[in-house]
Amino acid sequence: MRFLIGDPSSPVTAAREAEEGVPLTLSTRIAVTLSELEKLRDVNGVEGRFETGHVNLSVFRFDDEMIVTPILARRVGHDSPMMHLRRRQADGMFDRFAAHVEELWSRGRDIREEGRDGPA
Repeated sequence: MRFLIGDPSSPVTAAREAEEGVPLTLSTRIAVTLSELEKLRDVNGVEGRFETGHVNLSVFRFDDEMIVTPILARRVGHDSPMMHLRRRQADGMFDRFAAHVEELWSRGRDIREEGRDGPA
């Protein structure tokens, strides 16, 4: 199980917070997620990384199916559309989203390398 999370100290995260303009900031939501992930620290197969350049997408993948929520401008996640994708062909929409997530994952850095007060 992998979690790719926006970097709370990233300028991209700060810009997204300003765009959303909601009291429950993205940094706060990230902190809550990190707190919950900390409970899984000793569970084998659970990984987490920060990604600094992209915070406008939620993807939940299950083998050849995924739920994708592209976050719309000036909207929070629950106000954005949710798509259920199934892999039906090579290089279709499912594979393109999967490749996009893999690219973001490859650029991320392990959340366990971070101190609780920010980047190491």
